[in-house]
Amino acid sequence: MARGPAYKRPFKRRLKGKTNYHKRLKLLKSKKLRLVIRASNNHIKVQVVRSKRGGDETLVSAFSKELIKKYKWNASSGNLPASYLTGYLAGIRTKNREINEAILDAGLFYHKNRVLAAFKGFLDAVENVEIPYREEIFPESLEDRVNGLHIENYAKKLKQDDPELYQARFSGYLKKNKIDPTKLRQMVLNTKKQIESKA
Repeated sequence: MARGPAYKRPFKRRLKGKTNYHKRLKLLKSKKLRLVIRASNNHIKVQVVRSKRGGDETLVSAFSKELIKKYKWNASSGNLPASYLTGYLAGIRTKNREINEAILDAGLFYHKNRVLAAFKGFLDAVENVEIPYREEIFPESLEDRVNGLHIENYAKKLKQDDPELYQARFSGYLKKNKIDPTKLRQMVLNTKKQIESKA
């Protein structure tokens, strides 16, 4: 461990690898609203935040658990389609608040694909919100993955090749939630319609 009069202990969140304070300072200096996307292992949260001296003010918020409670989403709230739908829900709410400019705050980018899926959902929902980004950040396969096509194709292949393994791998879908994983794309579309009609 470093010692001596010149040693300065880093902030706790920097030490744990949770916050990059140099990047955060740049975002705050812009004085623009921030589109904050954070993902845990099981959930994702999308917020539009205004930075203020006394503390951040959340203007718009969407949490992946809401999909289950309000929008008839019965699958996992931590997968790519759920991330996309959470971003889409936040985008619809942002459009309703007539917010027209923000900057992306993706944090330390641990769960890269889910963060990008949520950002893609947000962009698909809003039309006139100006957010600087490069199209190259999105992987080529992201469009199919946010619709659940990769899960659907894998489920179909497994059901045909190894029914026992299919039952084991998708037991959460089949037994607990009574979902057919081979029809996941339709479920994504249905939830999207629910968001458009209710949000």
